[in-house]
Amino acid sequence: MDDGLLAEKLALRARMMALREAIAAPAAGAALVQNLLRHLPKAPMRIAGFWPMGAEIDTRPALHALHAAGHHILLPVTPPRGQVLTFRAWAPGCAMAPGRFSTQHPADGAEAAPEWLLVPLLAFDGRGHRLGYGGGYYDRTLAGLPGARAVGVAYAAQQVPRVPTSPRDMALHAMATEEGWITPA
Repeated sequence: MDDGLLAEKLALRARMMALREAIAAPAAGAALVQNLLRHLPKAPMRIAGFWPMGAEIDTRPALHALHAAGHHILLPVTPPRGQVLTFRAWAPGCAMAPGRFSTQHPADGAEAAPEWLLVPLLAFDGRGHRLGYGGGYYDRTLAGLPGARAVGVAYAAQQVPRVPTSPRDMALHAMATEEGWITPA
């Protein structure tokens, strides 16, 4: 990645982290649930979610609702840098363990490959590009799951006109926010 693109991503990352801290809204997680249930498949699927950290939109209501709807919920286990994520089965009340970078994942559970992934992000655009935290975990993981569908999950205010991208950055199939569902143009 060239220095100009790296600097552009770093600046946007810092700006969006500050914005997200300012907009964190506890009720947004409940609104997100309705948008996910309306657009995700009804038939039981293996859906990877994520346990929210910091000021991320609260995905826990969605995880519970998707589980109640019959989906098999998976949560990522963050490996050392440079590797792909693995996913463990999650159900309400299961024991959680701390992971890298303040993440949380099921302490035990069978590993499985997701068919759909709910992907955390700092910024997204209408083309389906996302800005993550900079570790490349989801880009590597999505590249290894070509049949899986990836949905960015964030606050609506995290949408920007353009996310700077490199050829390694994987695009999303859709974005879900507390305000709606966005399919890339």
